[in-house]
Amino acid sequence: MELTGKVAIVTGASSGVGSDTALQLAQRGARVVINYANSKAGAEATLQGVNEAGSEGLVVQADVSDDSQCRALVNAAIEAYGQLDVLVNNAGTTTYVEHKAMDLLTDDIWHDTLNTNLLGPFYMTRAAAPHLVQSGGGEVVMTSSIAAFTTGGSSIAYGASKAGLNSLTQHLARVLGEQNIRVNAVCPGLLDGSWAREGWGDAWETVKATVEERAALGKMASPNDVADAILSLITGSDLVTGQLLTLDAGFSIR
Repeated sequence: MELTGKVAIVTGASSGVGSDTALQLAQRGARVVINYANSKAGAEATLQGVNEAGSEGLVVQADVSDDSQCRALVNAAIEAYGQLDVLVNNAGTTTYVEHKAMDLLTDDIWHDTLNTNLLGPFYMTRAAAPHLVQSGGGEVVMTSSIAAFTTGGSSIAYGASKAGLNSLTQHLARVLGEQNIRVNAVCPGLLDGSWAREGWGDAWETVKATVEERAALGKMASPNDVADAILSLITGSDLVTGQLLTLDAGFSIR
């Protein structure tokens, strides 16, 4: 897809992968709706970057785990720009719970994780689909994780939510393909960003060294690397759909 003049929604765009993706979309000429749940300051910083890239943007607060808020977010994009061409379902959440500590994985953690990481992308895609059709088709990209197909990750609930997201990606690709809507996912490994650093705390440097040692390329990806992958799916071949693109420097190679 050529992005000049297109309109994109990026959920969870106040920092990290979402913010970097919004900036890359703007640099390629897209107008960007910047969603955030809690960090208005972060979303406004992303908007500043979008404007500095010479594009237009709009900041919209919405919790993607709530269907009505997802519909309001999509409606805000349509009211502002009259069209929608790209949806990046990036918003996600996790709670760090050691996998062996199953009694600590409470119902609240399960519900929060699944509602945001799995139901949220479904709600957003369902709300966006009619408008993507009106634009002649479009792109939906999910931010998943290699936790979907490995036994790592921040918790069992997180891994299960991302496995569900991968399945959802392929189901939606099948359902929406006849309407010229392509649905794909990127599956990064652990990222060298603020989310992981804060989550792992004092153990971060040890975890990072372990990941880099195991990775075939001896590196760890950054949020901007994931944004690169998302943009490659959006701007690449229009025949790619239902695909799960692993981005982990070869960490998960058996």
